[in-house]
Amino acid sequence: MKSLALDERKFNRGITVVSILIPLAVAVLFAVRIPDVEPLSFLPPIYASINGLTAILLVLAVWAIKNKKQRLHQKLMTGCIVLSVLFLLMYVAYHMTSDPTPYGGRGGLRYVYYFILLTHIMFSIAIIPMVLKTYARAYLGKFQSHRKLARITFPLWLYVAITGVIVYLMIAPYYTH
Repeated sequence: MKSLALDERKFNRGITVVSILIPLAVAVLFAVRIPDVEPLSFLPPIYASINGLTAILLVLAVWAIKNKKQRLHQKLMTGCIVLSVLFLLMYVAYHMTSDPTPYGGRGGLRYVYYFILLTHIMFSIAIIPMVLKTYARAYLGKFQSHRKLARITFPLWLYVAITGVIVYLMIAPYYTH
């Protein structure tokens, strides 16, 4: 039991560090432009698709665990984390090679876009430690606390995945090639 508590403390320290470093690194790298390089303008539809696929896998993972398919659930959730990392790498790469795209919509749609964008960003930062803690609890075999946190993590992660697609669809007409 002492080893499990020690393992959990180690995980929590790592999760805290990663949860701080990722948003900071993204914020810093978002402001960096690599000079004299071709913009990676093909990436936004790919990383939007990755968000959509993540949403589908999240729903399938919940279905799997509710149907007592624990191994499938584990594989699907690991896939979601891998997809999220791929998304993040592509997102940063795109923004390091491309100027920001201003939203060109007018009227009430503009407010809808910015509301979705802001909540997407806020929740995407908030879910980093939640996803990692939820995953760590399952890894450590703490399934009761895993389930309790997963009930909060799942809808937020699903919201981030779905709104990532919506944000892309709303801004796509304004991309310059």
